[in-house]
Amino acid sequence: MHPRISLHQVGFLDETTAGFVTFCREIGLRHTTLVTPKLFQSDESEGVLGAMAGGNLHVAVLNHALAMGSNLELAGAEESEKLMRAIDLAVSLGSRAIYLVSGGRGSLDWEAAAQRFVSLVLPCVDHAKDNGVELLVETASSLNVDIHLAHTLDDTIRLAELAGIGVCIDLHACWFEARLKEKFTRAMPLTGLVQVSDYIAGDRTTPCRAVPGDGMIPLERLIADLLDCGYKGVFDLELVGPRIEQEGAREAARRAAEYLSDLLERLGA
Repeated sequence: MHPRISLHQVGFLDETTAGFVTFCREIGLRHTTLVTPKLFQSDESEGVLGAMAGGNLHVAVLNHALAMGSNLELAGAEESEKLMRAIDLAVSLGSRAIYLVSGGRGSLDWEAAAQRFVSLVLPCVDHAKDNGVELLVETASSLNVDIHLAHTLDDTIRLAELAGIGVCIDLHACWFEARLKEKFTRAMPLTGLVQVSDYIAGDRTTPCRAVPGDGMIPLERLIADLLDCGYKGVFDLELVGPRIEQEGAREAARRAAEYLSDLLERLGA
């Protein structure tokens, strides 16, 4: 399997983290992305430390959501405290990045919600930098407006710049935007993660992800552009939704990893 592929835990939440880590190793992956709600459970965090021991699998990234139980308008200092905890967890797992879901805006306009996001992240930025952990904010579908703020790559870059953090480019959320390679070039100095999945025309659910190669996203062109812009990091397979559940998360992940591995080899990544 290509060494720059990571698999996201979000499609495996009904399994233990240790079981998910074991599966990643079984299919030959070098990297994985884990979610903090699972890891904040003591038995899960202890289990993953045991599962990671003695292997060559690396926790590339943690996924952490701000204000998931409310929104940015209502969120308080406890959200900064949770992010501090996530940073410490990343350090213990040897992870070099955390990508964030921003939290929904409530009744705030975009600019006010962005400033609220900045105020929650700011107390954690130095702690992350001092420990070698990069904080990122992702691009997410506008159907996730209840839990997120950045729904175009432009807005994601803007939010990251305001907060003094990096960017996670989710291709599923931005592949249809105009002048995308120009935006990749602008985002590249901030980009710490690229997420990959596919979209099948006509899907109206959320999440509506498909195995790469099954849908209409021009992944070969987009990934070639990202590589040409200088992206050096991992490509994270985030697979979740009805199509993935119908096929089965393990089989879908295996097919996705094989497809992406072949694509990256072909592109000389």
